[in-house]
Amino acid sequence: MAKKSKTAFICQNCATTHTQWQGKCDGCGEWNTIVEDNPLAGIGGGPGRAPKKGRVVPLASLDGEIEEAPRIISRVAELDRVTGGGFVRGSAVLLGGEPGIGKSTLLMQAAAALSRAGHNIVYVSGEEAVAQVRLRAKRLKANETQVLLAAETNVEDILTTLNDMEKRPDLVIIDSIQTMWTDSADSAPGTVTQVRQSAQALIRYAKSTGATVVMVGHVTKEGNIAGPRVVEHMVDAVIQFEGDGSHQYRILRALKNRFGPTDEIGVFEMMQSGLRQVANPSELFLGERADNAPGAAVFGGMEGTRPLLVEIQALVAPTSLGTPRRAVVGWDSARLSMIIAVLQAHCGVNLGQHDVYLNVAGGYRISEPAADLAVACALISSLAGLALPTDCVYFGEISLSGSIRPVPHAGQRIKEAEKLGFKSAVLPKGSSDVPKRNDESIFAAEKLVDLVVKIAGGKTLSYESDEK
Repeated sequence: MAKKSKTAFICQNCATTHTQWQGKCDGCGEWNTIVEDNPLAGIGGGPGRAPKKGRVVPLASLDGEIEEAPRIISRVAELDRVTGGGFVRGSAVLLGGEPGIGKSTLLMQAAAALSRAGHNIVYVSGEEAVAQVRLRAKRLKANETQVLLAAETNVEDILTTLNDMEKRPDLVIIDSIQTMWTDSADSAPGTVTQVRQSAQALIRYAKSTGATVVMVGHVTKEGNIAGPRVVEHMVDAVIQFEGDGSHQYRILRALKNRFGPTDEIGVFEMMQSGLRQVANPSELFLGERADNAPGAAVFGGMEGTRPLLVEIQALVAPTSLGTPRRAVVGWDSARLSMIIAVLQAHCGVNLGQHDVYLNVAGGYRISEPAADLAVACALISSLAGLALPTDCVYFGEISLSGSIRPVPHAGQRIKEAEKLGFKSAVLPKGSSDVPKRNDESIFAAEKLVDLVVKIAGGKTLSYESDEK
């Protein structure tokens, strides 16, 4: 019987494995990205190698003392919030983000803060020369710290240098993993094989020495972290640095975290001297509100344990096209279509002859269903031409039946609104943790149609044709 070949053909764009070479990848649809690869090369399974005898692994019971993972506090409060209280020693972290978003700036500021606290930090750059990194450090006023710097791309040379140091580093920054290459793979740097094996070698170093390794990762045009998806499973935490180049704010979000929550965010503001932490993001997103403008509603949202207020803007205008436009920035377009359908089916608000434009102010992106109520109010306000109260906050989830469902943390949302000067709130009926008051500052809505009547009053919102 012929020996089964262990050669595989892997797409360098999406890491899809094929049994034979072909011009177009079935996984991502890209052309000329498939290369021949031996998946067993460099991981102990090459042909002709005798099987290695294993060793006995000690077993432990589930019942026992729990030791809290030791952490390195970075002194950057927003970064520590996202990581769950600081970097865990011996962990591997993958930081992704678009080019120029500020990944290297954030890590350089964190490295300088840790160095001032007495930690031993090593910064390895594979994209820039030493002089270029020094220029950034000078701009960030981090050049006076004791951060050790190297410009190298060979993983074996980097690990040899780290092991030869007199004092083990507490934090190692690799910028970036796509530029690293190892002698155990024959492919070019940036390919699936090189990224996977380079990351594996660096993670092995972190686990064996207790040093924290932070690897910067490139992103694809879709916004996902480039390289094989297996790297995201290998590391302990995946952090995404988001933002829009036209806005000054940046958001740090944890997509995966074995040692902390994944629903916390850190907010930064890009300045000439580096990234500035934003302790109160609500003031940032509500800084340029227009008074008495129809179609604007303030949404009281939650990001992890932090309440966040952001303005939702809607514009409803008659269309001259057969198919009306639906443009959304910062929210789910399918969710907007559902809100429009509910307004038409249960509230008699027909938007079929109107273009609908929806925007989340400041470039912020909302993924919480609690924004349904604020979006619906903004649409009704724009269609009726009536401005909503500027001191009112809205939150609640809308069901397909037209009812408004309660959302968690209603009390925290209202407290954040009161802190910023908001005096009233529109929320679902039956919400918990709502402060009891004798006045009418809190309007608890059960049906969306009741809210339409409250906003529009007696104004007609049905714009169906006269023929009907």
